[in-house]
Amino acid sequence: MESGCRPRFPLLRESLAVSKRSVIANYVQSLLAVLLGNAAYYILLPSLPQAAHHKLFQIDLGLLVDFWFCLVAYGLIRTAQWWRRRQ
Repeated sequence: MESGCRPRFPLLRESLAVSKRSVIANYVQSLLAVLLGNAAYYILLPSLPQAAHHKLFQIDLGLLVDFWFCLVAYGLIRTAQWWRRRQ
């Protein structure tokens, strides 16, 4: 057996390395998507059908609708970022 400080799986370790800046940027984008998605959900809640209203501490259609709003917000944020980098 070899003794030393070499990583056990060097290729895997290198491929998993991520800069701190990109982790923070992803966190901020995700947080913004959740905040915007929930804001849109609660603003549109009065016009949604009763089945799409979320009940606290339950897994229901309202939770899925709320998640969908957050997912759409995340997609819009990433699309805007892509458009800005493309130009």
